Amino acid sequence: MSIYDTLNNEQREAVYHTEGPLLILAGAGSGKTRVLTHRIAYLIDEKGVNPWNILAITFTNKAAGEMRERVDRIVGFGSESIWVSTFHSTCVRILRRHIDRLGYSTNFTIYDADDQKTLMKDVCKLLQIDTKIYKERALLAAISAAKDEMIMPDEFELNAAGDYHKQKIAKVYREYEKQLRANNALDFDDLLVKTVQLLQTQPDILEYYQERFRYIMVDEYQDTNTVQFKLISILAKKYQNLCVVGDDDQSIYKFRGANIKNILNFENEFEHARVIKLEQNYRSTENILNAANGVIRNNYGRKDKSLWTENGEGDKINFHMFDNAYDEADYVVSDIKSHVREGIRSYNDHAILYRTNAQSRMFEERFVAANIPYKVVGGINFYARKEIKDLLAYLKTIDNGMDDLAVRRIINVPKRGIGLTTINRVQENAMERGVGFYEALLTADMIPGIGRSASKLTSFVALIEHFKESAKTMLVSELMKEILDYTGYIEELEAESEEEAQARIENIDELLSKIAIYEESCEDEEPTLSGFLEEVALVADIDSLDESNDYVVLMTLHSAKGLEFPEVYLVGMEDGIFPSYMTITADDPAEIEEERRLCYVGITRAMENLTMTCAKRRMVRGETQYNKMSRFLKEVPVHLFASKGNLDIDVDKEKLESARQNAYFQAKQAFRAQAFSTPKPVQNFGTKSGEGLSYDVGDRVRHMKFGEGLVLSIVAGGRDYEVTVDFDSVGVKKMFAGFAKLQKI
Repeated sequence: MSIYDTLNNEQREAVYHTEGPLLILAGAGSGKTRVLTHRIAYLIDEKGVNPWNILAITFTNKAAGEMRERVDRIVGFGSESIWVSTFHSTCVRILRRHIDRLGYSTNFTIYDADDQKTLMKDVCKLLQIDTKIYKERALLAAISAAKDEMIMPDEFELNAAGDYHKQKIAKVYREYEKQLRANNALDFDDLLVKTVQLLQTQPDILEYYQERFRYIMVDEYQDTNTVQFKLISILAKKYQNLCVVGDDDQSIYKFRGANIKNILNFENEFEHARVIKLEQNYRSTENILNAANGVIRNNYGRKDKSLWTENGEGDKINFHMFDNAYDEADYVVSDIKSHVREGIRSYNDHAILYRTNAQSRMFEERFVAANIPYKVVGGINFYARKEIKDLLAYLKTIDNGMDDLAVRRIINVPKRGIGLTTINRVQENAMERGVGFYEALLTADMIPGIGRSASKLTSFVALIEHFKESAKTMLVSELMKEILDYTGYIEELEAESEEEAQARIENIDELLSKIAIYEESCEDEEPTLSGFLEEVALVADIDSLDESNDYVVLMTLHSAKGLEFPEVYLVGMEDGIFPSYMTITADDPAEIEEERRLCYVGITRAMENLTMTCAKRRMVRGETQYNKMSRFLKEVPVHLFASKGNLDIDVDKEKLESARQNAYFQAKQAFRAQAFSTPKPVQNFGTKSGEGLSYDVGDRVRHMKFGEGLVLSIVAGGRDYEVTVDFDSVGVKKMFAGFAKLQKI
């Protein structure tokens, strides 16, 4: 029996179509990784393609690792010649060999988000940019968006003509790029941009990689941005053997620059492209898939398809509406606890998915109280911890002395008596001479005004130079231990509070373990310092998820894509939370469609049981909000729910009655408080108490900013009437009638 006989008809068709452009529309859980790995095997076994000529690209290290493992298992001998990696890893491999053509050294540093922020602070300080007006994060986001579209500083400046705000950003962009180049550093966007520039400007390198990668496969194609599309197009242009796999219904990374048009317009971009749909789902039950189909069919910007399965109908979907978010968290944690206590599930069978990271707090508190193990995916990244960044900065300085950020970070860590004034003098000298910070340190005794600090700087340089010599003969793990020994880093930690020091030392031990694992994984290749730093730089939050550990997983819906769990809880299903308030108020249907795709992703993570919850009121940013149940809940066919329950309740009437009772209680409390107080004269304005309003409780009204809504209560105050209105677009708001100027509809 052939390995291809285990595939369904559509999967087999996708595997056998090897020549020319191919779009595989793979619905959630439809076995796309299986198709890709079998396609690689078919190319080698049946078509005689050299493994050397195959490139397979995906988005996360986790996905690349899984594909690598499957490819090795199914292909066997020769599979090591196939490039299976992420976009960024692919680009780094190319740049490490050829970036000198663009004027960089091949031992360049890759800046993470924290490094970028530090560099941006330096740029703003240099250009005297007011960071209260131009936030560093906003500037970095604008630069990243420009790079995603392959817009370089010159073009950005040209486009900014006549716009003062954009001209400011253009100056920042230019200086930011200048500083990156001076530090021999690239940010994540540069990894893609510089690779495209290299291929566009160096015909011999382009020719080499087009010949090398005659067959290209790209997973999660719906998540590609413009520069990624450009990279793939250039590499595939000669032979046109490009196979992309994706699902437009799972395009949820617009905020990162993902362009859904790349997949929707694939047939227009690649002439004679073949399209094959994979609609059979192997993950979920019929009820779960019907719920997902019911929601996503409300989107207009999509290719028509509908998931189906042979897994059986399965259990109905659970829905619960709670009075508040505390009750919601209590129910979910209690439900998980009962599953484990009864032996039905393990902890790691459960996942709680939410729209924003802030929603995890309440669940975490209850898990701690219930002594239930859990992991929050997307918390503080291991490599963002201070002690880890310090030690990595040592490695970066040893590997690439041009990285000013790394050198400045460790020049006084551990403390060497080198103060900020001395560091600033070195920096000024470096700028005057047009050299890097470390190069200025090499001649520290010649810097004017440096005084007694010269000997301390010279001592630091001697230490780094010693480490550089050691790095030539030592493994990375040996070098790391030498750094710890010579610097006394751990001894200084131990001088701090014992509990904090212990936690940090444990993190350092974990770093040493990580280095050892890296060295073991190199196998045939020689482990290098640059290689280790590259692996660390490209790590993602989701890569830290160990599915073999027995804990409940909490994560945002964005982090959950590509994963699956027997039990899934979709919490906070309220308008204003999910879809978000910003999405609802934005005058752009595409924004709601993106949120709906996010809901579709959440639903399709569930294998056997799906629970959807919402709360009538929830504390958000210190204020109690009354939100309607999510519109996405109402798009799920009602017969799919185990109990219609609150779905049949007229939410407006329920909320109105609750608000009336609340208003009565508040009025009663106010009366009691005023009974023993001396009335004070107040200045009346707006609608005076006692004057009639043109509307009453239960009427529909219109507000000039918030639109239309339902009046829930009217309470007479000393100055004015306090009116509570449930607006269709933004939820419940309290306001004074005189200011609100509400008009009855």
